[in-house]
This record gives sequence, structure tokens and C-alpha cells, in this order.
Amino acid sequence: MKCVIFAGGSFGRDQAGDRTIHSHLETADLIIAADSGAGHLKKLNLFPHFILGDLDSIDPATLEYFEGQRVPFIRYPSKKDKTDTDLCVDFALKKNASDITLAGSTGHRMDHTLANIFLLRRLADLKIPARIIDGHNEIYLMHSSLTTSLEIKGRPNEFLSVIPISETVEGVTLKGLAYPLDNHTIPLGSSLGISNCFKDESAVVTIKKGCLVVTKSRD
Repeated sequence: MKCVIFAGGSFGRDQAGDRTIHSHLETADLIIAADSGAGHLKKLNLFPHFILGDLDSIDPATLEYFEGQRVPFIRYPSKKDKTDTDLCVDFALKKNASDITLAGSTGHRMDHTLANIFLLRRLADLKIPARIIDGHNEIYLMHSSLTTSLEIKGRPNEFLSVIPISETVEGVTLKGLAYPLDNHTIPLGSSLGISNCFKDESAVVTIKKGCLVVTKSRD
């Protein structure tokens, strides 16, 4: 079951990320808003199946609107041990989600952005395909226990970066990019994989062992 979770961070309606997220929304079986993420869905004229969180940041007019549309709210206390986005992931997993897209989960709060990127690691450990999408980025996490190959569609000169988050990532092979790699080992902390760019309309990233963050970005 495919799930899309909207958080309250950055999401540019008129940017390429909007077109990308629509492709996921069209095939989603479950759409969840994390607190003020409901505002993004309201602007897109879409209704979530659930709105979840402590509701400390949702716009009152948005709350009233979705209450009027009888969208179910799942309320949590403001003093809690997890972010609203993390709670949404828990809820999606309980609903048997097998594929999760996080939208609006990046932005000015770097702590929340990093926490959401590492949610991808948690989902990879559970063998759940997942990604983060905003107006400028698509963020994926490859873990050799889940997948060893990832194909990403792009346009010539769009950026693609690979960033290790395990001690090393072994067997990194990059195809369809300006700077290819063949069976390379990249250590944690290396900037070798930053700001590569598409040469073709798709790129393929392959690894043999480790955990790698892959981002497709546009300025």
C-alpha cells in the first residue's frame, strides 16, 4: 500500500517538486497530513485520509475547513517523544504501508530535516521503500539490505549527489552522470559524490554494501 505523508515544511506549489508529488498522490492509497502539513493539501485542493499530530501549528482556518469536511483528526499531546512526522510514519506502518513518500519534510529547521532524512534509514531497515520530495529535491536512501540499484529520472545538468551514512559504502557505481564511478568505495565524511550531474535522462546508482543518501537537486 502506497502512502504519502505531508509535513509542514517546504513545498513549492509552482515548482518541479509539485509535479513529482502529484505522480505519487495519483497512486497513493493513504494520504496523511502531519499537523500544519494539512495546509499544503488544502492549497492543492486535496483531502487527506487523516490529520495527525499535536495540532500546535496548523492554521485555524485550515483546521476548521477539514473539520467541516469531516476528515478524521488523530490528536496527540504537545508533550511527546516523537515528531508529528514520525508519528505519521508509525501510523502508516500500522496501516500496512509498503511504500512511503514524505512531502514538506524539509525546510528552515535543520533538526527536523535531518530527523526526517534519518526516518528514511529507519524505513530502509524495515525494507520499506521511501523518499523525501520538496520543491528542489528528491531524497532517497539506499541500504544494501533493501536495494542495491536505484534508477532516477532527471534532466541534463540537474544535480545528483551520493552521500555515505555508513562507515563506508562499497561497490558504488554511477551511470548516466557526467562523472561516473565504477565499483568505488566511499568513506563516511567524503564529499566525492557531491554535485554530480545528469548526462542522460536517467541515472543508475548501484552499491554492494552500506548505506547511501542519494539526492536529485535543482537550484
